[in-house]
Amino acid sequence: MSGKRILVVEDGITMRMFYQDVLGRAGFVVEEAANGVEGLEKALLGGYDLMIVDINMPKMDGYELVSRIRREPALQAIPVVTISTEAADSDANRAYAVGANFYIVKPADPVLLVETARLLTGAQA
Repeated sequence: MSGKRILVVEDGITMRMFYQDVLGRAGFVVEEAANGVEGLEKALLGGYDLMIVDINMPKMDGYELVSRIRREPALQAIPVVTISTEAADSDANRAYAVGANFYIVKPADPVLLVETARLLTGAQA
């Protein structure tokens, strides 16, 4: 068990359940936020080792959330994985431009998701 804390910011309940299952079985402690505003509020409370952020969400999309995270001194060092149904290079480039560390196209491969989380948090298998 890694015990590393991951905040999943995703508006789709089915996707949140998927991330909770896959990452939880890999030993991560997973917390959830249903939109970008809630995600920013939870992130500011602190203690996360990684954030997984959906791009297309209501209230505040993933690009704006990542941009705000990178402007907050207390959050700047947290690695962020963005996940989207958008597969164009321009979408990934936009995510990287606002500060994402990694971009995954949905549906997220469980092995890729876990290995990326381990890599970015330093968690052992």
